Amino acid sequence: MNGNHRNDERTRNRVVVGVSGSLGSLAALHRAVAVAHRTGAEVVPVLAWQPPGGEYGYRRSPCPPLLAAARDAAELRLRDALDAAFAGVDPGVPMNPLVVRGETGPALVGSADRPGDLLVVGRSGGLLRRRLRSSVTAYCVRKAGCPVLAVPRPELQHDLETLHRRIHWHLPVGPAPELVRAEG
Repeated sequence: MNGNHRNDERTRNRVVVGVSGSLGSLAALHRAVAVAHRTGAEVVPVLAWQPPGGEYGYRRSPCPPLLAAARDAAELRLRDALDAAFAGVDPGVPMNPLVVRGETGPALVGSADRPGDLLVVGRSGGLLRRRLRSSVTAYCVRKAGCPVLAVPRPELQHDLETLHRRIHWHLPVGPAPELVRAEG
């Protein structure tokens, strides 16, 4: 019976989802859970992490206690993201969280490596962030050996980024001028 259970886990379809704690990744996580509810799949939330200073910096100056602390922080960040997404309530699908050492795109593609997997990624960050860093979504779409579902940025994220920019530039933060009705 134990062997059959293990075999069921290996053949069960999985929905692998990138989770960082951002609003975009939480939206992707909710979409992954919705897909899993419909298909009976297992959800595999994946958080990728790297040592402080990156892999190159760690190879130059290895520090095992610092590496262990960074991994522990990544595990805590994933637990916190799952708690934030579901407020401590069981999402009703099998879930197998995974913390992977490496760059985000390759870690997600490497985790979604079974037949029947679906990789779900959220879009986060604005145009400037995408210009400064390569797009994880684009990497996954190009490199994944399974279908990839790219979840659009939540509207709330767009509103918060707009508010942040207005505060940063000392602009009024009231309703947008196009929303203010002219009286007359």
